[in-house]
Amino acid sequence: MKAAQLKLYSKEFKISINEIPIPEPMDNEVLIRVKAAAINPLEILTATGAVKLIHNYKLPVTLGNECSGIVEKIGIGVKDFQKGDYVYSRLPINKPGSFAEYVTVDYKAIAKMPANYEFTTAAAIPLAGLTAYQGIVEEIEAKPGETLLITGGSGSFGQIAVPIAKALGLRVIVTGNERSKKQFIKLGADMYLDYKKELYWERLSGIDHVIDTLGPAEFEHELSVLKRGGRLLSLRTSPNKTFAIRNNFPLYKRLLFALSGNRYDSKAKSQGKEYRFMFVRSDGSQLREVTKIVEKYNIVPSIDPHIFSLEQICDAMKLVAYGKTDGKVIIRF
Repeated sequence: MKAAQLKLYSKEFKISINEIPIPEPMDNEVLIRVKAAAINPLEILTATGAVKLIHNYKLPVTLGNECSGIVEKIGIGVKDFQKGDYVYSRLPINKPGSFAEYVTVDYKAIAKMPANYEFTTAAAIPLAGLTAYQGIVEEIEAKPGETLLITGGSGSFGQIAVPIAKALGLRVIVTGNERSKKQFIKLGADMYLDYKKELYWERLSGIDHVIDTLGPAEFEHELSVLKRGGRLLSLRTSPNKTFAIRNNFPLYKRLLFALSGNRYDSKAKSQGKEYRFMFVRSDGSQLREVTKIVEKYNIVPSIDPHIFSLEQICDAMKLVAYGKTDGKVIIRF
């Protein structure tokens, strides 16, 4: 089978298309014939080596963390799935590989696709959906009736995060570009602020929770609108000690992440607030909950119109890293 493999950590994307054997599923795995795989910023970070401290892969490694496809074979210990099922997954972090014609995945990391969804659309859901679900339920522990601000939320993450947050009973405010305003109001956002025209830190205060998609430059502003006792969850800024402990990292990584996240922890603590960082994990049972919400509210993430095959993986990666996209970039098989 063909697989897109990373040969060397580099900003130049040292990725090649190689012929490798079709993997055989272990007892707890299913073999999936990949129909579509999404490219996320996570793949960019992996290819450039930016997340080596979180997980350092032995090279060469087949890239890809998110896909949809058809079950071809199951291990003897697999439950609830059978050959021919349409499934999707955010693959376990220690075993990526969706940028290939076939991939083996632990059955506890997959779920059946939303009913009547195409493979290309379904492939754009698992990672963003699980990030939103885990962020809201586990990290900020938001309760119904509370207010959530998502900064820079007009992208593919926000398209799924907003309806999930609304389904969980939250009031949602989004900052983003002007052209996405109508779409996000339709998705259920209670307030949408055009970042070029409205400075959210001048309009908002006493926010229960913030999810940051923008990174360090926004930290001070995000913290300023948060109420005392509130949590600021970043998907971009910096890992910290809490992140290392919650992920059971060894002592040396706990010390490194405690050091890198100290300025954010200290600043938040000085104001009676809390800083969190997360790295989404695979979870089939949570993905089934996300699927229910997707089906109930007919959530359809935007798909970028550029069409890429596996052989065009480097062009697709460059578009995600440096170009202007209009939705999730998908590799079609």
